Amino acid sequence: MRNKLGNILWGLFFIVIGAGFAGEAFELWDFELFFDGWWTLFIIVPCTISIVQNGFRSGALIGLIIGILLFLSCQPGIDFDLSKLIVPAILVIIGFRLILRDSFHHRRIQGEGKFNAGNTTYHSDTEHSAVFSSNTIVVDNEPFNGTNLNAIFGAIQLNLSNAIIDHDVEISASAIFGGIDIYVPRGVKVKTNNVPIFGGVSNKTVKNTDPNAPTIYLNSTCMFGGIDIK
Repeated sequence: MRNKLGNILWGLFFIVIGAGFAGEAFELWDFELFFDGWWTLFIIVPCTISIVQNGFRSGALIGLIIGILLFLSCQPGIDFDLSKLIVPAILVIIGFRLILRDSFHHRRIQGEGKFNAGNTTYHSDTEHSAVFSSNTIVVDNEPFNGTNLNAIFGAIQLNLSNAIIDHDVEISASAIFGGIDIYVPRGVKVKTNNVPIFGGVSNKTVKNTDPNAPTIYLNSTCMFGGIDIK
């Protein structure tokens, strides 16, 4: 349901922009996309939709705050450079995330981290982010139950080559001016559902025709970024 809502929001976003330019062409109204700080929308909008889809994950929340601070710092009426608050804001969010980590994990176990597609329920019990940085995650001979990935001006490598996947799982991912590499084990199927905005998903895995093979469902948003599945 959340993924569908996210797609609806993306659709409305482009419809509004298209209608704005159309009205400008027919001289029905004045439409100007390139206002002060317009470029920050490429950070704010994807992060907002990611929060709608996946909840208040730290990666998307950090990206949203960065976008808002950069937008405000571009406004002529603000004398103080709010971009100086980006690093303190990130540190505060990380601190709260560490303090509340156990309670977040408990709530996901109770059901808030479940995703539904058709008649199957998928669990996501971890989250990994890379904001202006890189992050490497290796799942080695351990069960994998899904995850959330957020690469915002950063890079993430998720290595599942030796992971134990014996049931269907979901990966929710956002690549915003960043990249994500996912290495999957043999014997699994991969199905992707992506919202590409000057970006996309490349699935280089060998097609598995076994109808009983576990499936990795990737629901993603790529904006000036990309996801490679290998």
